[in-house]
Amino acid sequence: MEWVETIREKISGEIVAIDGKTIRGSKDVAKSKRAIHMISAWASQNGLVLGELATSEKSNEITAIPELLKLLHIKGCIVTIDAMGTQKEIAKVIVEREADYVLAVKEKQPALHKDRFRLFYKRNRCY
Repeated sequence: MEWVETIREKISGEIVAIDGKTIRGSKDVAKSKRAIHMISAWASQNGLVLGELATSEKSNEITAIPELLKLLHIKGCIVTIDAMGTQKEIAKVIVEREADYVLAVKEKQPALHKDRFRLFYKRNRCY
């Protein structure tokens, strides 16, 4: 992490994409080993991974994202996360770290999905 910070160009408003991936070929059925799932933070303008954390399962991505965010210098950045990471606690950590966020919302989150459209149309209504 320290090495990345020494070479990373500090760009205000940089987009930091958080995403989880399962490492192909990491599952070993014969040894009863599950596949390795990683959470990564990608600095799009700098073209490098800022940090990674392994999770025990894909569902633990929700708990791993805040931990990864706490390790990173994201002040002034824009953090993007897919719908799995659209959680109140994750948004709270991003705001505490003085960054902005773009979080995906799917219809699987009906109340949030409905509120998003209501807020958007209310603010953009022409009078």
